[in-house]
Amino acid sequence: MKLVIQIPCLNEADTLPRTLADLPSRIPGFDEIEVIVIDDGSADGTRRVAERLGVAQVRRFARTRGLARAFSAGLDVALSRGADVIVNTDGDHQYAGADIARLVRPIAAGDADLVIGARDIQAISGFSRRKKLLQRVGSAAIRRLSGCPITDAPSGFRAFSREAAEQIVILSGFSHTLETLLQVNRLGLSVREVPIRANERSRPSRLATNTVDYLFRSALALAPAMAAHQPRVCLIGALVGALLLAAGLGAALTPAGGVAILSGLLVAVASVLWMTSRADWMRQARRRDAFRASIVEHPAVAAREELAEPWAMVGGAPRGARREP
Repeated sequence: MKLVIQIPCLNEADTLPRTLADLPSRIPGFDEIEVIVIDDGSADGTRRVAERLGVAQVRRFARTRGLARAFSAGLDVALSRGADVIVNTDGDHQYAGADIARLVRPIAAGDADLVIGARDIQAISGFSRRKKLLQRVGSAAIRRLSGCPITDAPSGFRAFSREAAEQIVILSGFSHTLETLLQVNRLGLSVREVPIRANERSRPSRLATNTVDYLFRSALALAPAMAAHQPRVCLIGALVGALLLAAGLGAALTPAGGVAILSGLLVAVASVLWMTSRADWMRQARRRDAFRASIVEHPAVAAREELAEPWAMVGGAPRGARREP
């Protein structure tokens, strides 16, 4: 089996050497381990550092596109290199490289498609009490929405089976962690969580300026993600919201037609959000399906596909191709 470790980076020239030095060179059950770096438009020479330290491939964006798009590009690169399992970690040495073996074990054993490294949030000294509380509440909300048994939803330390990586579509440019969880049940993927260690942060997060900013931007990213990946929940929520709005304003607005108009507008806005998000999801899905069909021509990928399931190639579509929504 081949493991590819992907590291999305934005101005990580100072911390990337420690991150790379901490990665395992051997893991039981894997014949080959490669490391790739996705440089999200860094201005500090991150690409040169990665190349000097001998990573297998560096994919660089000319300008910053956001963590989620860097993550998605990393999946594409890892799949094209014939990965059987993909691990995503951060370039700031936030996660312990030795825990990668623990992260990939359930996938190698065939017990999971996605494994999330769960930090002991209460033990992280760099997190304020408010951040720890919001982290716990936010993870509980995502657990309820996604149906996934997770306690650390924002953790970016994750392992993906090839099948999972082939099916996941990310719409947001902000963060991939929450959106991934919203679609795994619909895709029929098995999710596990394993405890991991967290290193002391070497710098503040670049994803958001503070906890409130992170929550606000996450909410903006989750709205279209919910509409695309869980449309029923989105539409039901819009209808319930319309009824609550009508009930609350019924006594204050006259004539009653005004309430009906406001409620109708709310439903219309939610419907437009659902339609545009769904269209965006379908466009991204077609793009990734076309890419995955093309990477089957890669010798390493073709050899693995033929060796695993010779009958899985039908009409040029790769094994594990996306299921129709």
